[in-house]
Amino acid sequence: MSRKATPAELPAAPAPFEVYAIRYATVERSSAENFIGADPHERAARMDYFVWLARRSSEVFVIDTGFNEAAARRRRREFLRSPVAGLKELGVEAADVENVIITHLHYDHVGNFDLFPSARFHLQDRELAYATGRYMATGFFAAAYEVDEVVAMVRNVYAGRVEFHDGDAQLVPGLSLHRVGGHTQGLQVVRIWTRIGWIVLASDASHYTANMQEARPFPIVADVTEMVDGWRRLRELASSPRHIVPGHDPAVMRRYGAPTPALEGLAVRLDAEPAG
Repeated sequence: MSRKATPAELPAAPAPFEVYAIRYATVERSSAENFIGADPHERAARMDYFVWLARRSSEVFVIDTGFNEAAARRRRREFLRSPVAGLKELGVEAADVENVIITHLHYDHVGNFDLFPSARFHLQDRELAYATGRYMATGFFAAAYEVDEVVAMVRNVYAGRVEFHDGDAQLVPGLSLHRVGGHTQGLQVVRIWTRIGWIVLASDASHYTANMQEARPFPIVADVTEMVDGWRRLRELASSPRHIVPGHDPAVMRRYGAPTPALEGLAVRLDAEPAG
């Protein structure tokens, strides 16, 4: 007869991470730009742009690197401030960061890579293959990539600065990567242990909470069925649906509190129960 494990024999929970979303740009959107099949004349919620920070004592992980002011002008986005300025407000110098997770290689997630000279970039095998493969000859798939940034990532591969992952990967206890695809072939999400349980940074697996909750896919997509499957995976990974953080939803800034008064409207702390 098997015996029940004593508390001393049970595996200890990892120490929790602090997690932050840093807002650096925004843009007006129509409903058709956010949901497949929506009315193109209907206005929708703005799209906010974020990078994220997970920190535990001396362990620092930056998730995505955003874009710069020149890219904002080219793509007609309202640029608020450099993402690295937000990191600095939180006590993190970009030049010192050793681990940067790139959820995918779209322009708004991998710009500013050059501001992280000490970093190793964590990327899915399938994302670089997709971004350098046959589908990039088609404007629909290529439009959200910047060829110079993709080429720069290839150079980082040759310099030994890219750590590739094939599917799920635990980087440290309490922080793991999970390929969900859909939006791009190699899109990965980040699962993080915090004081409120497991939260998931969905990145573009769900731009807005409504994409997932209402089963309304986002129009920039490599595989719609894989995108839908990704929503189920997000729910499996998070402690509850409330602990899934969408990648571009301006509601994030309302549902969570700023870590300091100086960061009001620019950053929020995600390892806290969201409002509403």
